[in-house]
Amino acid sequence: MQIEHQEKGIKGMWYAGDAEAPLAAMVYRKDARNNIIIEHTEVDEALRGKNIGYQLVHTAVEYARANHVKILPLCTFAKAVFDKQPEFADVRLQHS
Repeated sequence: MQIEHQEKGIKGMWYAGDAEAPLAAMVYRKDARNNIIIEHTEVDEALRGKNIGYQLVHTAVEYARANHVKILPLCTFAKAVFDKQPEFADVRLQHS
């Protein structure tokens, strides 16, 4: 499934489906240094078990690497993905 990106000001999301009513979405805000703070991830019941949540996080990691920013995964799902994927450590911002 195609993952899209939308950003308005300091808020944004990666999503699958329609931006107005996404089937899966991971929303974030940016801090003063442009780092990404993942606040919430939601996947429609119809897509559960299809690895869409992981794809959202992976797309955010690729974006962070390309744009030289870090990610703070406050969302419990995104945090769990980061905890299970040590290869994402290079873009993980440690919460202080």
